[in-house]
Amino acid sequence: MSDERVDADAGTDTEEGRGGRTAVVTRPQRPTGKRSRVRAEASEAVELGKDGTDTKVKTAKKAAGPSRNPFAFVFAYLKQVVAELRKVIWPNRKQMMTYTSVVLAFLAFMVALIGLADFGLAKLVLLVFG
Repeated sequence: MSDERVDADAGTDTEEGRGGRTAVVTRPQRPTGKRSRVRAEASEAVELGKDGTDTKVKTAKKAAGPSRNPFAFVFAYLKQVVAELRKVIWPNRKQMMTYTSVVLAFLAFMVALIGLADFGLAKLVLLVFG
């Protein structure tokens, strides 16, 4: 450690003096679903005012009408698809195996139920009209 750090921490070097903790802000591991403020802030520009101070000025947005170019439409659509896929929280292997087994068990149950109903109704029809 440098001497400056020792001098700065001299009063708080004991266990009682270390009461405050600093929070480290990190990016969330998964998307939260909240939109970021990047777009709102991107529409503002900083200009130098007459008195020399920086002032934020909102810039005019382009009127985004439908494009007549089909390639531009497909490109914009694919960009939106990729943006939505980045928001998806994909299941891990264990979750995927669980979901798959639940679907297959439900499918087997429904096949058995409909098969039994079909067999019973076929016997009933043969008994009535047979």
